[in-house]
Amino acid sequence: MSQLHVLSVVGARPNFMKVGPVHRALEAAGARSTIVHTGQHYDARMSDVFFRQLGLPEPDFYLGIGGGSHAEQTARVMMAFEEVLLEVKPDLVLVVGDVNSTVAATLVAVKLHVPVAHVEAGLRSGDRRMPEEINRLCTDAISDLLFVTEQSGLDNLKHEGTPDERVHFVGNVMIDSLVHAREAARELGSPAAHGVEPGGYILMTMHRPSNVDTQEPLEEMVRLVEGLAEMLPVVLPAHPRTAGNLEKFGLLDRLKAVEGLRLIEPAGYLEFLGLMEGAAVVVTDSGGVQEETTFLGVPCLTLRENTERPATIDLGTNELSPLDAAHVIGRVRSILGGERAGHRVPPLWDGKAAERIAAVLIGEKGA
Repeated sequence: MSQLHVLSVVGARPNFMKVGPVHRALEAAGARSTIVHTGQHYDARMSDVFFRQLGLPEPDFYLGIGGGSHAEQTARVMMAFEEVLLEVKPDLVLVVGDVNSTVAATLVAVKLHVPVAHVEAGLRSGDRRMPEEINRLCTDAISDLLFVTEQSGLDNLKHEGTPDERVHFVGNVMIDSLVHAREAARELGSPAAHGVEPGGYILMTMHRPSNVDTQEPLEEMVRLVEGLAEMLPVVLPAHPRTAGNLEKFGLLDRLKAVEGLRLIEPAGYLEFLGLMEGAAVVVTDSGGVQEETTFLGVPCLTLRENTERPATIDLGTNELSPLDAAHVIGRVRSILGGERAGHRVPPLWDGKAAERIAAVLIGEKGA
């Protein structure tokens, strides 16, 4: 039997945490793993540092796509990735998550009759206004193998009529990365580096367009930071999108004036993991942070109307909240006062999901 050759596609930071463990597991199992970085996240602070800290090799191919509208970005990935795929001729293309690079690479591979495996399949928010939701639906509909992280993914795919033989419940590769990096993150001492004590600060992240692209929600975010900082210091890594819009709407100086706020540069994976583990509460609009805080047992308020990761609410430490400063401040006050629901780590979130994925892929090759 010839060696299995998998071509993995990454485009944005969350992709790196998902591909890293799979890359290591494939190579450990004797397969060949090639990585394509589309460059969808093209700021070195938001991209290159993650490759280094996750122990990933330099990408075999870097497409340098950059920004643009959803249509422009997807089209540029498709054109550039087609050239790579025709050159490499892998046995299988592996895509992860729900960014534009994910659906673009999937479309190219399927039309060239190359099998596709989707890691983190079946997640649904039910909100088709989110571009990520459209990417998830399209990718799952045409992929050959679907690797699922939680029970809701199995339920959604079954409801959509996906044949059982295409679906594999393997667990969460984001947790694989966390387990792999946890000790190194602790050794960095990120809380102390920003002048805060473990358990004595609130960590906050905001980057979703619905929360940061217009003036009204950004003003509410600033009011929220002002209120939270009256209870505990707030550490806020400034996503480039958020920082740019704060400046655009004249809110950056007001935010910087908040006493108790640590407004910091975008954090690398290890730094952010250390900050998450040490936080009393995390306030976010991120998808992956919901999962990581659930594993870590850290209370998390997600400022969104919905989540594609319901296990983090049903079993974990996550709860949804509107971007309403008064409401969020009240919930944080209650949590700091000891109001915490019990939590469990979802099934198969054990640091071994990538090994299960590699076993399925190699088994498919041998079938």
